Amino acid sequence: MTIVKQISLFDIHQLLEMESSHRYDAIFSAIDIQPIFQLFSKKTLKGAPRELNYGAMIQSLIIRIVERIPTIKDLVKRLVHDPLFRFDCGFLVSDVVPSESSYSRMIQVISESDVLDKMNDTLIKTAMLEGFLNDEHVAIDASHFEARDAFTPSEKKAPKTPKKRGRKTKAERAVWLAEQVEKKGNQSTYEKELKEQLDIPLETLWKDVPIEPKWGVKKNSKGKNTFWFGYKAHLAVSTKSQYIITRLMSSSNLSDCKAAIPLLKKLHHLGNGQFTIAIFDAGYDVEPIYRQAVSQSMRVVIPYNVRREGEYIGFDEHFRPTCVREHSYQYDSFDAKYNTLKFTRPKECATCPLREDTLCQKVFKIKCDIDIRKFTYPARGTERWKQLYQERTAVERVNAYLKEYFQLNNVRHRTGKKAKMHFNLVTLIYNTCKLAVEESMLYYSNKTKLHNLKKTKFLV
Repeated sequence: MTIVKQISLFDIHQLLEMESSHRYDAIFSAIDIQPIFQLFSKKTLKGAPRELNYGAMIQSLIIRIVERIPTIKDLVKRLVHDPLFRFDCGFLVSDVVPSESSYSRMIQVISESDVLDKMNDTLIKTAMLEGFLNDEHVAIDASHFEARDAFTPSEKKAPKTPKKRGRKTKAERAVWLAEQVEKKGNQSTYEKELKEQLDIPLETLWKDVPIEPKWGVKKNSKGKNTFWFGYKAHLAVSTKSQYIITRLMSSSNLSDCKAAIPLLKKLHHLGNGQFTIAIFDAGYDVEPIYRQAVSQSMRVVIPYNVRREGEYIGFDEHFRPTCVREHSYQYDSFDAKYNTLKFTRPKECATCPLREDTLCQKVFKIKCDIDIRKFTYPARGTERWKQLYQERTAVERVNAYLKEYFQLNNVRHRTGKKAKMHFNLVTLIYNTCKLAVEESMLYYSNKTKLHNLKKTKFLV
């Protein structure tokens, strides 16, 4: 049994600094925990009643994240020794404080279901309907966090027999081709090439993502490799309101690119065409991501990443045409009907002696379909492109919030399923706090307007 109140807020920092009872009431007024509670409801009216207050236990799990209580053991200890905190969590005086084993069994049940996924999607749709989430730009990036599991050392592989030199015979080549076909047929969804994700349904991509802890590696700011054993959090964040629109947890050895297409498909499913621009870093510069965005009528902003490609003759580093004297043409406009970029003569042509020469072309029109990586809209190198790319910091900011204030990197459960439950719970609580802040601001604004209106009528 819980008591729900309404209170006015201003931002997440002020929310976290408020008096505990007010803070909890504001959070639970913005979220419906009934879907989780239904997992523990009795199927029939027969039999003995449940001894544990599962509604209060669910609320205490959420409060543990908000209060940054590190472990379930510490949560149980505080429930035992702090009656006010126990009341704030929703426990009655007659309720028995649950044990650590009871919490463990409850977490196991939640991790076996997809209820937190559905609650996240429902909350995002609520924010859209209420007008708090009306952004059109989305920033996508990945962040790592470590697992609680102990890593198992890999088995030593037997030394490979040296390959036979020379060309294969017809029989050997036929056997080799058959082995390659069989190997490709046995690949899982995320072991296949990235372009094959374009034709795979969203449900399959979401269900087949690997979630067991693995070793991951990335380069730090100094260019050196850093390693961790755990997971990756892939987030799609609205750049202005900074809601986590959709999220995906994977093993740490999964490439960031292979999580981009599932996130884009989920954005299209939730937003129904609301989102028009997706912003990535240079690690996502692969053609299938552009293809998926085009199929959803979206534009992407990704820095160009050179991959063993030679010089593109006749163009500068931003793929703008150059004249005979290698001056870059100026971007002029974009024709959406023909998907064409228009470039006009550079400023240097005004005093160039070759301006009347037939080699100097006045206007260039380039179709983006020639190479969707190089020729994008907004055009590379323009002020508009730079302004959009600066919005990518929103997802990095949210990653920092999740780790610093919402315990993303404090996984206390073993196995990938329970770690995924922790990840989904953390992102759900973050979005809930955002929604609680927005609703409270709206409530306070309407109350102020009504007060001013009454005051004006009284003066008249």
